Amino acid sequence: MRDVVVAVYDGVVLLDAAGPVQVLHGSGGYRIRLASVDGRSVRTDIGVPLGADLALDDVEGPVDTLLVPGYAHPDGDRPGEAFLDLLRDISHRARRVASVCTGALLLAEAGLLDERRATTHWAACADLASRFPRVAVEPDAIYVRDGPVVTSAGVTAGIDLALALVEEDHGPDLARAVAKYLVVFLQRPGGQSQFSVRAAVATPRHPALRRLLDAVAAEPAGEHTLASMAARAAVSERHLTRLFRREVGLTPGQYVERIRVEAAQVLLETSAAGVASVARSCGFGSDETMRRTFLQVLGTTPTAYRQRFHTSHAIPFTE
Repeated sequence: MRDVVVAVYDGVVLLDAAGPVQVLHGSGGYRIRLASVDGRSVRTDIGVPLGADLALDDVEGPVDTLLVPGYAHPDGDRPGEAFLDLLRDISHRARRVASVCTGALLLAEAGLLDERRATTHWAACADLASRFPRVAVEPDAIYVRDGPVVTSAGVTAGIDLALALVEEDHGPDLARAVAKYLVVFLQRPGGQSQFSVRAAVATPRHPALRRLLDAVAAEPAGEHTLASMAARAAVSERHLTRLFRREVGLTPGQYVERIRVEAAQVLLETSAAGVASVARSCGFGSDETMRRTFLQVLGTTPTAYRQRFHTSHAIPFTE
């Protein structure tokens, strides 16, 4: 039985904690204890109380896994410095440390992600990257392992994370059995950018760049070459590229590509248009170009994406 300590606090997202605990409990291979700063029950983000088994300060000896669930981003209740101090202390005695959703920001505040790759909820990736420049953020990953530290994307991605831990500890057969019982993917296809692209892009400070981003988003199929965008922003191509990298975290071409992917996602979800028509209307030129771009950005093809997310009430579509 591997010892798992789940660090909880007032404001913790209920599913961030409950999802991984359900997976680990279902495997039968873990002793799971919930620990708060004072050992008392905590109030979750939706007001449901969550009991604690002990105080974080009472966690003794070596720990197999320290699991830190997240808080509601950006305005949810967050634990204070005492909680972070206790995380640092337990992390030194833990074989591995894992976080769910915005729990990654708590690990970063505790200094546990310095010089490591990590991910978090898509809506918090820009915040993690800007506040903690020593962390290499991977915004599209469902979960990321860097040495003894594992971070996962938002909310239900904690289930993916826990299944990966079960597979690592007890083998793929047990992990597959748990996933089957819970009716979830053992390893879901694609990354988290399939759920949001534009929302993950930070709002730039430079006014000309803001206007340019709005113009591209308003007309995904328009002419958005580096030269034409630089002319619209009244800056050199080199300076525009620097602005994009610094304030958006993407190159101009990558931003345009992702805006077009987002536009195509909407049409694939809501219309009955053919893939080739969607590709032309979103600026890809051909369905093969769109297919390659989808694989690169989302990790899945347009056809597979439509099969998974298409609504049963398709709207009419005309080019």
